[in-house]
Amino acid sequence: MIDRSVKQVLEAALEAARWAPSVHNTQPWTFSVSEEEIGLRADTDRKLRAGDASGRELLISCGAALFTMRTSIRSHGFEPVVRVLPDPDRPSLVATIRPGAAAPPDEATGLLGEQIERRRTHRAGFTGLPVPDRLLDRLVAAAAAGGARLTPVRAPGAVDVLAGLTRAAQGVQAGDRVRSLEVIRWARPPGSSRKDGVPADGYPRRAAPTDPGFPQRDYSWRHDWGGDGGAGTSIGVPALLTTTGDGREEWISCGQALQHVLLLAAAHGVSAAFHTQALELDLLREFLRRELCSGEHPQMIMRLGVTFDGTSAVRRPLADLVR
Repeated sequence: MIDRSVKQVLEAALEAARWAPSVHNTQPWTFSVSEEEIGLRADTDRKLRAGDASGRELLISCGAALFTMRTSIRSHGFEPVVRVLPDPDRPSLVATIRPGAAAPPDEATGLLGEQIERRRTHRAGFTGLPVPDRLLDRLVAAAAAGGARLTPVRAPGAVDVLAGLTRAAQGVQAGDRVRSLEVIRWARPPGSSRKDGVPADGYPRRAAPTDPGFPQRDYSWRHDWGGDGGAGTSIGVPALLTTTGDGREEWISCGQALQHVLLLAAAHGVSAAFHTQALELDLLREFLRRELCSGEHPQMIMRLGVTFDGTSAVRRPLADLVR
């Protein structure tokens, strides 16, 4: 018998949502609680004006928070009832979610729930330990269950294309002062008390080179911030996350699929490094769609691999998020 009150379940879901991944750890969401339902809203004040003018990455981030709440509610013994974009007159209302019927959690749900606060984004090379093919198959299935397609990129030529486009996009963006300032806005200097953005030990000062090279964001732009970046030089397994459509619903679905993949990967000791620079330039994103994604819309470029580097994580307190 489920003896947890709805209030406790909602509080746990809100606490879990804080740990969802977001672009530059902007945490672009707020929540409202009305009776037995949580409203998830996009915080457009935290949107990247230069890098994400359409709000695509913002809604992917919100989708990740939504899946995190769904997982938490399931972990506490209830089936989540979700409505996505429920009110056309309130476009910032991404979704509502509430506990439904009692449903004892299964082992898979418990496994995902345990990783919510443990999962970390990696921003350097990986060790040479392989990602098992069996796990990759499970990650592909997890993405498909959320309405997205995860495609591990194995062919050396395709890997070179992804790496080359990432380098080209990073080079263009590094020369754009507005974009560079936007990135550095979300880079936390050592000793900072901020509860958002990327901590100084969360990105490398000078990452060890990989072959081929997948450059990271330059969070240490014009500063000598950052950690040592670890000793790993493997690129891991590059992968593309795509959707058939390219609207707000698909972006939210992609975020949910992404978080499912990340939590499942983390449960098996695998981390992800993200490279969305090329997806923020329309011409390069369209090239990827046509040439590498079979006409589907690329929403995320990532590398999956094993790392033993421990990094800190910061999140805003619930008092700043619940309105």
